[in-house]
Amino acid sequence: MKKTLLLMGTLLFLILGCNSEKVAMKKMPTRFQAVKVSEAQIVQDGKSKMFCSVCGMTLPMFYKTNHASDVDGKKHQFCSIHCLAETINKGKKVDNIQVVNNENLKFIDAKNAWYVIGSSKAGTMSKVSKYAFAHINKAKSFAKEFGGKVMNFNATMALVQKGLKKESSMISKKQSMMAKKGEMMFKKHCKAISTKFGSIAEAKSFIKSSKSCGDIKGKKLQAIALYLYNK
Repeated sequence: MKKTLLLMGTLLFLILGCNSEKVAMKKMPTRFQAVKVSEAQIVQDGKSKMFCSVCGMTLPMFYKTNHASDVDGKKHQFCSIHCLAETINKGKKVDNIQVVNNENLKFIDAKNAWYVIGSSKAGTMSKVSKYAFAHINKAKSFAKEFGGKVMNFNATMALVQKGLKKESSMISKKQSMMAKKGEMMFKKHCKAISTKFGSIAEAKSFIKSSKSCGDIKGKKLQAIALYLYNK
């Protein structure tokens, strides 16, 4: 009897253990830029703080390319240097620019950082990837393993600005197509929303907190938010 109970207990432990491992694996980030929410340093405040203040993308999902700055005296966080450049080009007062250091996932002064441009790892809001490091030797090691060129912040920003118009045009077309899909999903899954939103991030935050579209997330959430922001 004791042997039978022991055997059943062992089997139950193995089953539960395997299931727990599967759940844990599902929660692990699969995108190179992504980290767990608990690992992400969110420096902006407000209901929309988990989303890029420009494009609305979820910050932990693209955390390794995150930037932050004071914009007109208020802290903003961006999924990428692309979205930071978009803000600068709008004539906003941008100070205290920071970037995530890929050595320890903490923010550092971007002007002291070394960027690896064009590695084999995926880019954020750009086909050309840009990952920052506090030390040049770490950047060189990353470039040696994954390819790319090591550049300082000023050279990196100049490169981003040079290709910004073209990249922004491509992104705008993709967002327009996504918004059309979002409209169809909204009509199918969501309750009526009359609120006007000042950003995609605000729309995403409202959808999640109000549960107007149920427990929707990921690309579907982004698509519906794009639709609501642009309508």
